[in-house]
Amino acid sequence: MSESIPASREPSPLGRGIRTIGLVIAGFFVLVLGITLLVEAIPIASENSIALIRIEGIIIDSHEVLQQIKHFADDSAIQAIVVRINSPGGAVVPSQEIYAALKRIRDDGEKTVVTSMGNMAASGGYYIASASNTILANPGTITGSIGVIMEMTNVEELLDKVGIESVVVKSGLHKDLASPFRPLSVQSRTILQHVMDDVHDQFIHAVAEGREMGVEQVHALADGRIFTGRQALAVNLVDRLGTLQDAIQLAADLAGITEEPTVIEVEPRFSLQDLILTQLRDSLYEIIRPDIFRLKFEFAL
Repeated sequence: MSESIPASREPSPLGRGIRTIGLVIAGFFVLVLGITLLVEAIPIASENSIALIRIEGIIIDSHEVLQQIKHFADDSAIQAIVVRINSPGGAVVPSQEIYAALKRIRDDGEKTVVTSMGNMAASGGYYIASASNTILANPGTITGSIGVIMEMTNVEELLDKVGIESVVVKSGLHKDLASPFRPLSVQSRTILQHVMDDVHDQFIHAVAEGREMGVEQVHALADGRIFTGRQALAVNLVDRLGTLQDAIQLAADLAGITEEPTVIEVEPRFSLQDLILTQLRDSLYEIIRPDIFRLKFEFAL
């Protein structure tokens, strides 16, 4: 008598669905990992190389730029650093951190730092540029905007119209001094103005030190006004008019490189995760950040 072989059990619809979802999720993470690994390594510098660091868009974070600065500062094959800035400025602390890192290299004296201004290098972008040995701007570059701005929105009347009441529990009188749910009091405005004035003073002194100008001379230009590259040259905010290629050649000359310099640049790092997070960050930057933290060096057309 022959034995019957039990038929294989077909997975239930629920099981098939779970397995499909699992495969999709696993495939997604494999894709993310694969794209993340497709990152260009920093090219190996040969002798007489010049590093090119780009600062583009609103300055929100300093991490990646600081990593590049440290790498190139430690690489003995790199003779000079060119910083290409195309930015309206941005957050205060990242601008100050990048300025400080470039200023240390300049003060060490081992490498020359040259800034090339693109379409715009204003406010925080100019703050960073002032740390370099030499600044080149195009004639039509928009620069300057030496000032600080804090923007707040009051929605109290709007909430009253739709019947929404804001309830605040706080431990200090001024804990909600920049709240969008109540008018800004005279005392709160005075406190914030003192903060603004102090940060503005830091900006002025940083530019004065970086540009080797008198504080009063910078103060006269530090009312938030903008300059074209040609106007900036006339008031000593930049050293020369020229293109990025001019800046690279100048850096080579200052570093004593007689041959055609090799330009080393970190390729933009790309991963699916970075793409998504960057888009979200840039889109929501002006919306979700609490108003009290929106103190910034930024110029907006």
